[in-house]
Amino acid sequence: MNEEFNLDVIDKTFTNYKKGQMFDGVVVIKREDGCIFNIGGKNDAFLSKNEVEDYDDLKIGDRFKVIIINPKNEDGMLEVSKSLADSQVVATQSALKLKLGSRFTFVPTEGNNNGLYSKMGEYSVFVPYEEISEKTRDCRKAVGVQFEAVVTEIDRIERKIIASIKMLEKQTKEYNENLFWSSIFINKIVQGKIKKIFDYGAFVEVGGIDCFLHISNVSYNRIASPSEVIAEGQEYTFKVIEVDRENKKVALSLKALEESPKTKAIKSLVIGDAYNGEVVKILQFGAIIKLDNGASGLLHIKNATSENNRQIYEIVKLDQKVEVEVIDLDAENERVSFKLIK
Repeated sequence: MNEEFNLDVIDKTFTNYKKGQMFDGVVVIKREDGCIFNIGGKNDAFLSKNEVEDYDDLKIGDRFKVIIINPKNEDGMLEVSKSLADSQVVATQSALKLKLGSRFTFVPTEGNNNGLYSKMGEYSVFVPYEEISEKTRDCRKAVGVQFEAVVTEIDRIERKIIASIKMLEKQTKEYNENLFWSSIFINKIVQGKIKKIFDYGAFVEVGGIDCFLHISNVSYNRIASPSEVIAEGQEYTFKVIEVDRENKKVALSLKALEESPKTKAIKSLVIGDAYNGEVVKILQFGAIIKLDNGASGLLHIKNATSENNRQIYEIVKLDQKVEVEVIDLDAENERVSFKLIK
């Protein structure tokens, strides 16, 4: 502007304004660097062109809301922001849509022993200390962190919102638990994060629920600790091998997703071929033979002799080396049938 300003009058005028106040106003002068914006009477402010989208289209007489960001800039004028005002209007509109039980996100601007404080447009937001997250020990460290909460009280006159993070966490946990138990089943493939490793196994979080991975289900190889294969904090794919809904227990297996050495050995066999092996167990109706390649199978008494009155222990002995022929195999169920050659 070209008119002269009386500094004493300006100082008295600007003492009535504070940073953060919102005003309706009108563009009265447009310049290269910004515009002069009247917020009532003789009270003008400066609005930078960076604050206005499509500044070239801005016209004298345009009306909108602004927020004071500096009660007195280097030119002795109020400095205002349109973008902050637009954001506050949107936030206020969002607050007006909230009702008891509504979920919303907020970022605390202050935290103390009483709880967390924030703003949502023209509304104040307060989460009492007893309603903050159980994961938050120090409210001061929660400042600047985004949280999700549920509305427990609303005062439309005072424009205050009281909310609870803990209640929402409880609702979310109950929902996740119901979803988990309604969808979990044996043989299901799931993703899980390792929470804690012990010598005997590990606890795995799947969908917010703790499941158990026994050391025997970690690997087909002999290991002294699950930590030889898995690491805390890492995610892995597991197969569900046991579900106990009554006691809320789920057992997982990592090795079940891999082909077992026994299955690999069986797949390498050919029906009709002869193989060398050893008698590892004597049964009433036959014997278990373990081949040199690691595959095991059954030598039924009927396939060991043609004599009906003989017993299997009369034909083969424990630890005896034998030669057998593969007459049937089922790799999926890890079953092999042999016929004795000698």
